[in-house]
Amino acid sequence: MSSAFILRDSGTSALQTEREGGEAITTQSGELSLADKVVELLHSTPSALVLAELAAIDPNTLPRPARIDYLTAIERQDSWIQALMHRAVIAVAGRESTPGDDPIYKVDDSEREDISTALRLSPTGAQIKIDIARALTNHLPNTCSALALGEISAAHANAIARETSSALNRGLPDSVIFEIENRAISYAEFHTPSQVGNLVRKVIAQRRPEEFEDSVASAHEMRRVTSFDEPDGMATIIALLPAHEAKIVMSALEAFILRSEITCGECDKSGGCAHIASDDRSKDMKRADALAAIASQFLASTVDEVTPHRRPLTVNVTIDLPTLMGLAENPGELAGYGPIPASVAREIASDARWKRFITEPVTGNLLDFGRESYEPPQALKDFLIARDRTCRFPGCRRSAILSDLDHAKSWESGGRTSAENVGSLCRRHHKMKTHYGWQLESFPDGSCRWLSPAGKEFFTPARAVSEPI
Repeated sequence: MSSAFILRDSGTSALQTEREGGEAITTQSGELSLADKVVELLHSTPSALVLAELAAIDPNTLPRPARIDYLTAIERQDSWIQALMHRAVIAVAGRESTPGDDPIYKVDDSEREDISTALRLSPTGAQIKIDIARALTNHLPNTCSALALGEISAAHANAIARETSSALNRGLPDSVIFEIENRAISYAEFHTPSQVGNLVRKVIAQRRPEEFEDSVASAHEMRRVTSFDEPDGMATIIALLPAHEAKIVMSALEAFILRSEITCGECDKSGGCAHIASDDRSKDMKRADALAAIASQFLASTVDEVTPHRRPLTVNVTIDLPTLMGLAENPGELAGYGPIPASVAREIASDARWKRFITEPVTGNLLDFGRESYEPPQALKDFLIARDRTCRFPGCRRSAILSDLDHAKSWESGGRTSAENVGSLCRRHHKMKTHYGWQLESFPDGSCRWLSPAGKEFFTPARAVSEPI
């Protein structure tokens, strides 16, 4: 198969040449220019050799059109590397799910943790990698080939695998899979991954309408709310809900906004208030503020009712004394997020209960904290929750107050109930340690070392109270 290219040599007249198989492309001078070399590599089959040649080129030395070609060529190589990544994931996790005997955590527990610790991913992120690799490897061979050849991007391949996963699990016929792959791969040439995903959903709905009800029922079981940290003191909350319940949430936010426009929250006056008249927030900003206000009101109303480890669920901020007093502007530390501006930390502290913390001056690790009365069991709980802040498994961010306090060396085997031997583990990682071969060694400073069933070691360092996690 031949493909034609137009090559230019330093502004001279264009010369049309052809490349047959692996033959080199030449200019009128008989030498390949750097820009033309990039074009050749762009149309070459992805491989380690091609990647090495691209890596040897500094894209900043290329003319602008060639820089775009270089970017596209690198993406093709990335597709090839992602195909290798899927193969590696399958080598660790296996082509099929591994059932477990636990009534809650049944599938892929050990494999997921092997991948999450090796790649420094959350367990959810590791499971997504496993699911996509299995869908592509077991059911979508043409998509795998297109990815390995750089014909589609990893994002396009992921979209095809993600949108077909539920239908594949219900036994999608080979004829439908073949149609989906052909149409999606062709469509990907000029469309985004999101558009390709929409096409795949449409094809499945057209070819398997009798399964539409089943797919909706299955999707209903996936409803969830997740939070992702963003820069600049912000975070994104995503709620995956049935459509009609999402409408209820949005209607509740609109009702909250309308009520606040009738009755001022600042002075409790109805209508014509100066606070309402001077409100210049956008509609989106009002919805965001309404969501936070509704959640804050509910949390405050349950402060004495919901008390895991005999402590209410709270939002915790660490701030040094000079900053609290306005004598310094050091950032505060929002538990589970990271640094926030001193002004925001002081605003939170102005309407909060305070607790004194004592830290080691060099490392910042928590040594002790003040309390008005001494009660050893509860004091130890308070200390561990404040020290660990989250589950101590690598990459897990489950809050310590919602986790188990577990003995690294079990009580039955002589382990002490002490700050050195006890730490926070979420229920899933607690079960992994107890029942699935993961071993834990805990140290006096709160750090710990994990040993996986495969013999791989992972270290969780001690966490300074001012350090983001």
